[in-house]
Amino acid sequence: MALLEIKNLDVRYIMKERQVLACDDVSLSVEEGDSIGIVGESGSGKSTMAMCVLGLLPKDTTRTSGEILFQGEDLVKLTEQGFAKLRWKSLSAVFQKSMNSLSPVHKVCKQMFDIYRVHTPGADENACKAMAGALLDKVNLPQSVLNLYPHQLSGGMIQRISIALCLMFDPALIILDEATTALDVVTESQILRELTKLREASGITCMMITHNMAVVAGSCDKVAVMYAGRLVETGMTARVLTEPRHPYTQGLLASFPTFEGKKQALKGIPGSLPDLSGEIPGCVFAYRCPHAAERCFNEKPVMTEHEPGWKSACWLGPR
Repeated sequence: MALLEIKNLDVRYIMKERQVLACDDVSLSVEEGDSIGIVGESGSGKSTMAMCVLGLLPKDTTRTSGEILFQGEDLVKLTEQGFAKLRWKSLSAVFQKSMNSLSPVHKVCKQMFDIYRVHTPGADENACKAMAGALLDKVNLPQSVLNLYPHQLSGGMIQRISIALCLMFDPALIILDEATTALDVVTESQILRELTKLREASGITCMMITHNMAVVAGSCDKVAVMYAGRLVETGMTARVLTEPRHPYTQGLLASFPTFEGKKQALKGIPGSLPDLSGEIPGCVFAYRCPHAAERCFNEKPVMTEHEPGWKSACWLGPR
């Protein structure tokens, strides 16, 4: 059984006069020990899917259907009390703006100790210090950080603390939502290397939300490409990035610089995301696709398997 299995997930944002379909019939399986990257432009539905898994979407302004099976339990039907038992211990997350995740008026040690005691009632000071020290060692931070406030730390150090917090109870699944986007490239590379080491050492399952193909190439075994709320291609990273089947995946890769092989001019993808408040009968990428045929505008393509675990949703086949 997969650790996380998303089946026919639809998520709609409810507004006064319209509804926006942010996730459209998304189905995705994540095996235990996987490191999967979810890539796509801003507005593709990546974070919405992650927030749905974490139970963080506002109930009064969203409508969700489908199934999200995590360790056999359907998260779509789970109450807030049920999620409270899962978060930190089984499900954990690191977000893009880590400064917003930490209290500016409390030292790092206070925040780490409080989280630990909520889920470990009766833990004494020595147990808390041992826990915090071990976590800082995992993310390559000195013990002196415990006595500092967030504003006294660099962006990279704050992000490391957020990663340490999410590892506190050895969760089965960690979701990193643009967790390194705000960092400089050197710090980003260091943190990604540390995450890879931690994942390999502990067997943690990782879902990484990003728009950076380089992050996926260097840190993820599998990749899922999203566009306008739909999954358009999934598979092993090495296969998808070297032989992309879907025109959108090809467009993303063509817009990213390469440091090996023959130099090629970068090509952007013309146009913009479609209006997701209206019905799109065919392929959501058809209006931006250079290969689109009449069928693409009228029929929704189905995910077709090319090899075990490698699928894409395109009527035209490989080019």
